Amino acid sequence: MKIYTKTGDSGETGLFGGERVSKSSPRIEAYGTVDELNSFIGLAITEVKDTEVKDLLEKIQNQLFIVGSDLAAPDNQKNKKHVIPRVTSEFYLEAELSIDNFEEKLEELKNFILPGGSKAAAILHVCRTVCRRAERAVVELNKTVNTGENILIYLNRLSDLFFVLARYENFVSNIPDTKWKT
Repeated sequence: MKIYTKTGDSGETGLFGGERVSKSSPRIEAYGTVDELNSFIGLAITEVKDTEVKDLLEKIQNQLFIVGSDLAAPDNQKNKKHVIPRVTSEFYLEAELSIDNFEEKLEELKNFILPGGSKAAAILHVCRTVCRRAERAVVELNKTVNTGENILIYLNRLSDLFFVLARYENFVSNIPDTKWKT
């Protein structure tokens, strides 16, 4: 199978189920940003020292494929006959548990901090900001279609998790967070 199909040469792409949409549509922007986030997580994995964090990031990457498929497959009659993985509340509940787990190992946050520290932490901060952009893209998409609440809640929790993981990675690297100086 060839990687190029030439079907997108006119600026359109196909959704699951066959519908063709513009590559600039809110749906494509949303799952494209989720894909970008997944790539940055892959980069973070190459730099993260802690194996528990690496394992978690790999799990998140797999969950983000489900987020992408959920966003790429409109919840309509045509797709009802297919088994399409969807984001469930379990995704964000697991993220909350992970936040609590890593946060309890850290000093209480008393200042705003700047992105940075170790290279891994800096990349995790990039993941956090790309995740926030994905969340905004899903909010925009929800103005025209209903993607359900689970995707939005999950992306919201996930960005918080990246923040905590960045702090944790600095902690295990013995690099202090950079406090914001006013």
